Amino acid sequence: MGHFRGGLAHANVLASVIFAGMSGSAIADTGGLGAIELKAMKDGGYEEDFSLAVTGASSLIGPVIPPSVPLVLYGVTASVSIADLFDAGILPGILLGLVMIGINYIICKDKNIPVRKRASLVEIWRSFRLAFWSCLLVVIIRCGITMGWFTPTEAAVVAVAYALALSFAYKTMTIRMLPKALKEVLDICAGVLFLISTSTLFSWILTFTGIPQTVARALLSVSDSPLVLMLIISLIFLVLGLFMYSTPAIVIMTPILDPVITSMGIDPVLFGVILVLWLMVGLVTPPVCMVLFVLSSISGVSIGKISKAIVPYIVGCISIILLLIVYTCLMVSNPALPLLY
Repeated sequence: MGHFRGGLAHANVLASVIFAGMSGSAIADTGGLGAIELKAMKDGGYEEDFSLAVTGASSLIGPVIPPSVPLVLYGVTASVSIADLFDAGILPGILLGLVMIGINYIICKDKNIPVRKRASLVEIWRSFRLAFWSCLLVVIIRCGITMGWFTPTEAAVVAVAYALALSFAYKTMTIRMLPKALKEVLDICAGVLFLISTSTLFSWILTFTGIPQTVARALLSVSDSPLVLMLIISLIFLVLGLFMYSTPAIVIMTPILDPVITSMGIDPVLFGVILVLWLMVGLVTPPVCMVLFVLSSISGVSIGKISKAIVPYIVGCISIILLLIVYTCLMVSNPALPLLY
């Protein structure tokens, strides 16, 4: 894409879309691709703060496009079909990518970023051949779940086995490195599984004490409009995302708000996508801003400087979320509207 204005920035976004099919995590996307993308953009003459902003913003696509770790956690906590959540995340993820590419073009045109020479067919074929087997993972997972070849849980096993085989084929993993990699995975999985296991107990405590019903009555007393309630809930999650990581926020708030959206007739699948998107915005907004911390540690640039550069992308992301909220609320009064999954 180098022959387009801002080609490397667009490639950065597209790389995150592809990597989303392998990681499903914004922080993994930033840590895994960040150093490579930043070096390529620096060599291409892009300003450092702009490169960091693109890399950080594009990582937000990972938790929306399947397989998504936050969507799986929401599906388990809310007892919602994970396959439906994966399907519902595809369109918002694509729209998010297109909006970011549009912002890239506007900024690059304003900064007069030079356009590179168009790649030859030989170069395109060589790049495609190198990337083909990695990109095939997304197709295998999506088709496998849709066609019923395996469940979303089994899809995770297939993805791990396929990625492990590829890493050995590409020689990025060796037998000597495997024990360390397995230990890191076990550390991460242990924390996630502990949260999931305790979420059941937490849900029982909430139900026993009647907290969800109390919150539902309080919110419904404010307004009976689905749009107003969704905006209030969105504000809650936006504020939570500023101070809390997405995993505990989903585990704590989903059982509380589930009765509210159920009583209003709001689609719980689309609500899950909206919830995850708001929490992802929190990953690039101070003070917690985990993604910006990763970028700062990689580049040595201050979080304040990255925060200023990433503002246009945050605005674009919020625009997509608000559009999704409006459509979700329209579905309440117009059930004939097509589902997004």
